[in-house]
Amino acid sequence: MEESVSEQRLNILRQSIGTVITSSPSNFMNWLAPVMVKAENGILVCRYTIRKEMTNPYGILHGGVTAGIIDDLIGATVYTMGLNDRFTTVNNYIDYFAPASEGDEIVAETAIVKRGKTILNLQCEIFLPSKKRLIAKGYSNMLNIG
Repeated sequence: MEESVSEQRLNILRQSIGTVITSSPSNFMNWLAPVMVKAENGILVCRYTIRKEMTNPYGILHGGVTAGIIDDLIGATVYTMGLNDRFTTVNNYIDYFAPASEGDEIVAETAIVKRGKTILNLQCEIFLPSKKRLIAKGYSNMLNIG
């Protein structure tokens, strides 16, 4: 039996489990340098170590970097679904709950909320495991652009 497109893509991502991602087609993902933890159809989990250049003047994770993690990982999650069409972000809605500092390790986990024909809605939660804290949660609508 031939592998589905989703399984082919997941196998590529699963080869990265436990290692820092440096060869993603997303240059931003390469800059973020996540460690792949889990890759399933519609679910990705990555760990990130907060570096100095990811922080704001107060030394905490910059909200724009948090938004970038959410947007980038949600986009990669759409890739796991094996869809032939291309999707782009229509909007991001993010709630920020707690800070994380330089040197902290955070974990981001995505999930599909609703899969429509034209719009996909996904979520991403970012945790600070050392403090057992949810630091941010975001939702994105992804538009099918063909």
